[in-house]
Amino acid sequence: MEKIDLDRLVTEKRNKATMDLDKLSIHQAAIIMNKEDQKVAIAVKEALPWIEIAINKVVASFQNGGRLIYIGAGTSGRLEVLDAAECVPTFGVEPEMVTGLIAGGQKALTVAVEGAEDDADQGIEDLKRSELSKNDTVIGIAASGRTPYVTGALEYAKKVGAGTVALSLNKDSVIGKLADTKIEVDVGPEFLTGSTRLKSGTAQKMVLNMISTISMIRIGKVYKNLMVDVKPTNGKLIERAKHIIMEATDSTYQTASEKFKEADNDVKTAIVMILTDCDKKTAKQKILKAHGFVRKTL
Repeated sequence: MEKIDLDRLVTEKRNKATMDLDKLSIHQAAIIMNKEDQKVAIAVKEALPWIEIAINKVVASFQNGGRLIYIGAGTSGRLEVLDAAECVPTFGVEPEMVTGLIAGGQKALTVAVEGAEDDADQGIEDLKRSELSKNDTVIGIAASGRTPYVTGALEYAKKVGAGTVALSLNKDSVIGKLADTKIEVDVGPEFLTGSTRLKSGTAQKMVLNMISTISMIRIGKVYKNLMVDVKPTNGKLIERAKHIIMEATDSTYQTASEKFKEADNDVKTAIVMILTDCDKKTAKQKILKAHGFVRKTL
């Protein structure tokens, strides 16, 4: 195997503030760790112009019937799989609309799969199995910026003509050179040398949150700051759904509950029924005509 040069990677460098980490008290370690974590949001702020470009790509994919496909390994892979999974209940989308592919498959979510991230061909195969099309956007994620599983996937995505974005925690990354858009967030050396589940992982989570959430807002999944397409799949979410209806329409709990039931437990339909004083069928027609945007039905 070719020697991997870690010397140039910021994520592998030692942090001067924690050189005596094993000697620190719990109090001292917690203070330093918190101080290091505060640097993450500032670093993400520097990458906002490129994050905005990535969001526009994802929105365009959604509007053209395409998907958002994340692909990564290790911590990066686990974070993107989590973000993809959370889109289903939060925004009421089908699981295929936002997909997370991780090196080593489902097993890698809980245990390390040896050598999986070094297999570039597997990244290609995983995208082929997902039936990647030019309408999709692929976001390759790697803290190091050089993971073969991700590089292989991005190279294949480019050949297909899909939109490509690279998210890494090192400048001048390999994956950044392969993608149409690169998001490179420099959070500095980790609190614990090389442990990219820390600041790097936090930065990745923040960026993924922005991409998925704002993209969903742009396709009508939110009214004001309310998740109006939430799937009420358990007791807590049913109550949240009713409160969302109350907040959106300034109605009582009783009214919200009644309309929620009339709307077959569809929050958005119930809101439009109340705000435009119409029945379920008409509300659904209004929403369809407005391409899912509640505000445009008013």
